[in-house]
Amino acid sequence: MASSVNLLRVKVAPKGMGLNDFVAFEEGYYADEGIDVELDWKTFRGTQSSWKRYDYFQRPQDKPYTEGGGEQIVQCACLWGTISNASAGMGRMVADCHGVSPWSIFVRPESKIRKPQDLRDVPVAVGLRAGSHFNVPFRLEKYMPLERIKTVNVGGFGARLAALLNREIEAASLLPPQIDMAKQLGLREIIADEFHTLWWVPESAPKDGVRGYLNALERAERALKADLPKYLPLWRHCVPPEFQDRKWDFSRFSRGERFVYRPIAREEFDGVFEQVKRWGLDQHIGERSFEKLVYRASP
Repeated sequence: MASSVNLLRVKVAPKGMGLNDFVAFEEGYYADEGIDVELDWKTFRGTQSSWKRYDYFQRPQDKPYTEGGGEQIVQCACLWGTISNASAGMGRMVADCHGVSPWSIFVRPESKIRKPQDLRDVPVAVGLRAGSHFNVPFRLEKYMPLERIKTVNVGGFGARLAALLNREIEAASLLPPQIDMAKQLGLREIIADEFHTLWWVPESAPKDGVRGYLNALERAERALKADLPKYLPLWRHCVPPEFQDRKWDFSRFSRGERFVYRPIAREEFDGVFEQVKRWGLDQHIGERSFEKLVYRASP
């Protein structure tokens, strides 16, 4: 383990869809890689809350780029979101790795909605231009015309689940751990799938720090595969504040996002711009060159 005085500081805003960040923290993997990771709880809690009053560039995850200060923060979002953010001038996509995360749409148990086709013209609660948003047209297009797919910007993880429970909306697009929370609350799953996530960093982020961070996530992935039950209680870090007074059985939670230490297929990158244009979500797309949007942590 490196001496604490020699550790390279790395600030990370967890997205809360997986356990790797917290396993690496608990097991000391960051220090082993020569980095001192500070978890950005302000940005993390902001992404869980309601940001329906905010436009793009005003969301909690955008502020490290739009409010100046030059702070180096490592973040992660869905494939479409990370590439769109980079194209709009907010950081670069890390090419070395990707994540695989569950996604679902839930309704209340008494809802008349029982299959994906029943979501026609039903506003689905999403977080603007994030994984919960992009997944809705991507998954529902096979069941209905694009113009019959409706979304409403509610905001972060906790806000969408709360809006569903409070009867503010009829359906919500959810990610881990809200998927497992919804199941324990007796909500009904209508459709489920998986999607890819990508990390994004400022262009000037120190490569040694980012590489050490990714190495630690890979070690955490191996630890999770070896003994998942040991780490499931770490989901407590990802429960939004408004749900922390409930009794959650973390032993019944799934493992959430998986870390994969290899690049996504180039075809996935190339397909993003066509997809977001078809969905009417390309208003802020700027740079499209892969080489100008990519960040490589590898030597």
